[in-house]
Amino acid sequence: MILAASLLASTAAFADTTEDDIKWVNQCIADNKKEGATEDVVRKYCVCMNNAMGNDETKSVTEWEKTHPDETKACDKEAGWK
Repeated sequence: MILAASLLASTAAFADTTEDDIKWVNQCIADNKKEGATEDVVRKYCVCMNNAMGNDETKSVTEWEKTHPDETKACDKEAGWK
């Protein structure tokens, strides 16, 4: 729940964040925890990817990114992932 709280508290831009969004973002953060980026960068990346996905998407962010390289590159850049 700490991740969810930090996600919601981080900016007003997340005012439309749903419980489902939080679930997917937290799963993405867990999936990318050991990829070498800071927690802030991973969170920004995961929020970006979640926002790029359709609301009716059933795949996790980690599954979806494998078939959406353009969105992945854009979110890498937006998050500052190096």
